[in-house]
Amino acid sequence: MIETDDVPLSSAPAFPPLPASALHTTLKSETRRVAIPPHRMTPLKKDWINIFGPLTEILGLQVRMNVQRKCVEIRTSKHTKEIGSLQKGADFVKAYALGFDVNDAIALLRLDDLYLDSFEIKDVKTLHGDHLSRAIGRIAGQDGKTKFTIENSSRTRIVLADTKIHIMGSFQNIKVARDAIVSLILGSPPGKVYAGLRTVSSRMKQRAL
Repeated sequence: MIETDDVPLSSAPAFPPLPASALHTTLKSETRRVAIPPHRMTPLKKDWINIFGPLTEILGLQVRMNVQRKCVEIRTSKHTKEIGSLQKGADFVKAYALGFDVNDAIALLRLDDLYLDSFEIKDVKTLHGDHLSRAIGRIAGQDGKTKFTIENSSRTRIVLADTKIHIMGSFQNIKVARDAIVSLILGSPPGKVYAGLRTVSSRMKQRAL
């Protein structure tokens, strides 16, 4: 028998994150292109300072707007702090291209557990004409009240772009918002959806405590 009492227990090694500059000796700089829809070009010009500022200062990326291709080009540089910065930057620009506000999209750079989820109304139920319009109206609500209620209860951000719906938040919160929106598409009255959201939000507060 081997006595193991005197053998010191080795803890798991903790390695610091590898900077992207450590790979410049073997790898070339990576580039990503994010296409910008025509209806987002004018807002992009107005918010350009707020867009390229976080990408260059927080992530250390190089950014430029390719007017001919109508896309934003991002690439790593020697000032890039982490390897995953390029993906974070691409998600940030993509979120803005989908219609999210700049201040909401910046959360993708500062937090690690935020994601984007997109789906269409026809993915849930095939609707046409007035039925489709009513489904969009149920999701938005009068003056956007229903959408704001879902956002506040699930702690997410939602963008309604015609028949497409984009949700930004954590994985669990996205599921809560998506279930509420799906219920509205299938015809549930807003009052019933509000009751379900209140139940879910109270459970989320109890888990946080």
